Amino acid sequence: MEIVLTELAAEKLSERIDGKDGFIKLKYDIDGCGCVVSGVTALWLVNDLDEDDREIKTNAGSIYAEKSKEVFLDDDLTIDFSVKANCFQLKSPNQYLNPRMSFIDKTK
Repeated sequence: MEIVLTELAAEKLSERIDGKDGFIKLKYDIDGCGCVVSGVTALWLVNDLDEDDREIKTNAGSIYAEKSKEVFLDDDLTIDFSVKANCFQLKSPNQYLNPRMSFIDKTK
């Protein structure tokens, strides 16, 4: 899997992290979705990694993803930022996986 962040997405991610320690995780969240295939992606800032997390080196630093959930993601991903919607976007050459992707600080 390859993940590239646009310049704007990298800048906005840095602003959201604001010097905090932790790991950026591309989380395929299934809580409240009712079914594992109905999950939504989000960016999480976490204190610790899980055993299932795999490091993916990007142009803006490392992002971690759950190996077991990579089946729901495309091989070539871009994380962008929409100024109009004020949110991150996850897309591939074939589709938008999440046009309104959240950033959630789980370190609090």
